[in-house]
Amino acid sequence: MNRARIVVLTVAICAGGVAAYLASGSDSAPPPAAPVAQLPTVDVLVAKNDIGLGQTVKPEDVQWQTWPAATASATFIRRNERPEGATQVIGSIARAPFIQGEPIRDQKLVRAEGSGFMAAILPTGMRAISTEISPETGAGGFILPNDRVDVLLTRRLKNADQSSGAQDIVTSEIILANVRVLAIDQAPKEKDGQNTVVGKTVTLELNPAQTATLSAARQSGTLSLALRSIADVKMSEITLDDSAKRDGVSIIRYGIPSATAKAR
Repeated sequence: MNRARIVVLTVAICAGGVAAYLASGSDSAPPPAAPVAQLPTVDVLVAKNDIGLGQTVKPEDVQWQTWPAATASATFIRRNERPEGATQVIGSIARAPFIQGEPIRDQKLVRAEGSGFMAAILPTGMRAISTEISPETGAGGFILPNDRVDVLLTRRLKNADQSSGAQDIVTSEIILANVRVLAIDQAPKEKDGQNTVVGKTVTLELNPAQTATLSAARQSGTLSLALRSIADVKMSEITLDDSAKRDGVSIIRYGIPSATAKAR
């Protein structure tokens, strides 16, 4: 056998080995992965930040988030059902806290025009109590919700010496100072930019001791509201008491008078 044939035979044997190796390797290759099934999803309104109890919901507190449709409760606010849901909840008050990422539910919110709103806006330890007013006793209707007022009690006392012909004594007392007005009648907020609310009932924010004082005063005489200036809402009680004493008006704090004088 000449040298040329030996070279050709060697090349053929090598080529056959390489072909056999490649054929065996292709048989062990894994099959292509099956496509992953896409789960149906829905956009759900969730809390972007923690929302505390009694906190007002702001635009930066909520956002839309993709949620598996199979696990999205019917109580969740869905974008396909309520596209304006993110704006509808703004201004509501949380009657239960939300944690970050928790879906927003209407059952945990209180709107200004809904029931439970008054209880939601009351600070801890405070009470809402109502009393009757008229245009004459309510600053002519110029008192609005969130204004600060003083509550005055006016009484007519019989003169013990009827034989002298002396007239009855009229006294006026400031029984509560610098208290917040929660609502006039059933309007807990100003509407349509109005600057007067003429109502028959005012709801005040008081602590438990002050509610007892107001309840007792309603049976003793006529109650009037004195509207306070925005500038002196934070005026100290000492300044108020000194001014009242100079004017001959007694101050009653939680049922205990600090001074007694006849009204001029």
